[in-house]
Amino acid sequence: MSRNLANPLDLPDRRAGRPETVAVVALGANLGDRHGTIRAAAERIARLPLVSDVRLSRLFETVALRLDGPDPDAPGYVNAVVLVTTRLAPEILLGMLHAIEDENGRERRERWGDRTLDLDLIAYGDIVSDDPRLQLPHPRAGERLFVLDPWLDVDPEAELLGKGKVSDLVAGLRARGEG
Repeated sequence: MSRNLANPLDLPDRRAGRPETVAVVALGANLGDRHGTIRAAAERIARLPLVSDVRLSRLFETVALRLDGPDPDAPGYVNAVVLVTTRLAPEILLGMLHAIEDENGRERRERWGDRTLDLDLIAYGDIVSDDPRLQLPHPRAGERLFVLDPWLDVDPEAELLGKGKVSDLVAGLRARGEG
């Protein structure tokens, strides 16, 4: 019995990969070399698999925010936003962001406490998730100038899904003296 080895194998069609999506990631640090940590974290995100582009905002100095409000006596934060073009699933991206935090010595002892690096997944395309492990868009992003200002810096036409234009959110927060 002879077989023709020149014929292609009868394999199922290859599954198409996940399409590229733009994710919004907020970065913050108030311990150590804050500027260097933020820049290094953005570079590390750019080296993740299935990431094709990362655009970093300017770095913004902000007052530390605690559960009971701003704390001018705490070490100040450096905040930024990166727009990440990726084919990673949002859950995988979030896990990799947590790994980058860990690589930078992040300790989760106190909610809203000081930190060497904080990476928050703010939005992932038009995905909406109420899962406690992955809330998208980030439930408090529209209330935080330390997220919105850098986001607006890197994307002047940005919109927060379900909340509207980032520029309008910033104007509203400033008019009310909030954020």
